[in-house]
Amino acid sequence: MFKHSHPYQPYIPEGTKKLIVGTLPPPRFTMGEFKEGDVNFCYGSRDGQLWIILNRIFNLNLKFETTQEAIQQRKDFLQTHQIGICDMVEYAMREKIDASDLGMKEVKLRNMIQILKENPSVETLLFTGGNSKNGPEYFFRKHIRDHKEIQLKRMSDEVPRIHEFNLEERTITTVSLTAPSGAANRAVGSMQHYKYLKQKNPEMNTLDFRVLQYEPFFKA
Repeated sequence: MFKHSHPYQPYIPEGTKKLIVGTLPPPRFTMGEFKEGDVNFCYGSRDGQLWIILNRIFNLNLKFETTQEAIQQRKDFLQTHQIGICDMVEYAMREKIDASDLGMKEVKLRNMIQILKENPSVETLLFTGGNSKNGPEYFFRKHIRDHKEIQLKRMSDEVPRIHEFNLEERTITTVSLTAPSGAANRAVGSMQHYKYLKQKNPEMNTLDFRVLQYEPFFKA
């Protein structure tokens, strides 16, 4: 069994209002075995799309390479826009060394509720995936079972699903975005809204769709 530990501590700049919440980066990041085009930072896999999406939304001119400059670009962006990153999973065991969420076993979750209490400026959790098994929303729901006082209230059941919950004296919104991974492209292709946009504009692709979906939540 391979212990897939998260290689990065939560990155939560002072004044953070939005937290990007996922699960784990690919195992090669834990092992420090990077591919050309990887960035040694959260969501830095060359196979992922989060930074590509944000690069387009904010016209960041990011570098996609294993350099300190590429890391600093991302940190500067997050600080400027009061965005943090805190994935749900501290570590998980794997029989097969791959990045599949379903392959995670004996999962150790981070204490997200305590992290939110320690960061009172956070208003929104942006899940990079939904409530399917071992997705970030799924793990968050599992985590709050131990916090009976916290109840998710559904605000919108359309994709991206939106919920709210109260924590002490504040209200926090959760948004379950379509996962920024190639594995989710089939799900995107089956969405009625995507089909509608594709019919209107045959040049539309699944990345374009995510940019449209993510933009209002990251820019708001």
